[in-house]
Amino acid sequence: MFSYEVFYQQQLDVVSRLRQEVEGFFHIADVRASTRGDAVLFVGKLLNEAEPVYTALRERFRRLGYTALLRREGDSDIVVAQKGVSPIARLNPAINVVLLGLTLLTTLFVGAGFAGVNALPVLRAIARTGDLGPLIALLTAGAPFALTLLFILGVHEMGHYVAARLHGVQVTLPYFIPVPFGLGTFGAFIQLKSPVENRKALFDVGLAGPLAGFIVAVPLMIFGLTQSQVIPLTSSDGQMGASLLVNWLVEVFAPHAAHQALALHPIAIAAWFGLLVTGLNLLPMGQLDGGHIIYALLGKAARPLAWATFIGLGVLGLTVWSGWLTWAFFALLTSLNHAEPLNDVTPLDGVRRWVGLLTVGLFVIIITPKPF
Repeated sequence: MFSYEVFYQQQLDVVSRLRQEVEGFFHIADVRASTRGDAVLFVGKLLNEAEPVYTALRERFRRLGYTALLRREGDSDIVVAQKGVSPIARLNPAINVVLLGLTLLTTLFVGAGFAGVNALPVLRAIARTGDLGPLIALLTAGAPFALTLLFILGVHEMGHYVAARLHGVQVTLPYFIPVPFGLGTFGAFIQLKSPVENRKALFDVGLAGPLAGFIVAVPLMIFGLTQSQVIPLTSSDGQMGASLLVNWLVEVFAPHAAHQALALHPIAIAAWFGLLVTGLNLLPMGQLDGGHIIYALLGKAARPLAWATFIGLGVLGLTVWSGWLTWAFFALLTSLNHAEPLNDVTPLDGVRRWVGLLTVGLFVIIITPKPF
């Protein structure tokens, strides 16, 4: 039989044990408990720097079956003991391998098209004759584009993965998304299976992907430009837009006159898309990499910037390129607000702040306002 007195006494015992762990690190001005008994809040002031205090409380609370959260509201610091701890995630890499294989196949077919080989007649001929020779030629033609694109996307996601593991965050291997049209893929993503501890970890994990992808995309773009051909300009239709960086790379490595055009090599096309995706991911809102970075820099002050970016994408979608509306919808669907790290008090150090400012410059030079 349920006894309110027993439940109340159990709550008092839990609060008392948690309070013993907090004392010595925190000047307690008030103690609050949720009505469901799943969280206890200690309101007051930290007695030391936030980061070492949080590290100590994290381990002490974990032994009691609670997760420590650290917040700041106005002049008050708040330590939250949230019932439950993140379990060790069980991963199945077979799913990642299957998706990678399917994405390799779809991007090979798309890449063949960029190389001037139409996949449909080839596949029909194979089905009719059973001769696999044309298939090998088709896949070979598509390999430069497919391997370049998947390499850039893979390095991008592995940048996130390595940074997450270095910060003790449980994370999956990359999931590639195959589609039988467009680029042959909707990209790739990783899933965080445990909370991010602080803004430093959030910043590093958010930045590592775009930075890693950018580092490999630029030399591949340069190589692809050197393999591209200058042709007579017959029409502006179907030409891809260029960022400040791509314009500069073209002027240096593939210069051509105003009445000429550049027929991009498949490697250059894949690298162009890789840089485009990097720029899009750096948009400062929601669950995009740029959203993680800007929250790590500004905290809750990043939310108005996220909404301003969302509105700006809507305007650009109606006036410049309709694709911006898709990205605005995607950001809204996944939430423009950003989840707070466990320790949301410790600020970024000076080096990371400077790197954050440089990242803004990187975004400016690689974003393409009108890709198509």
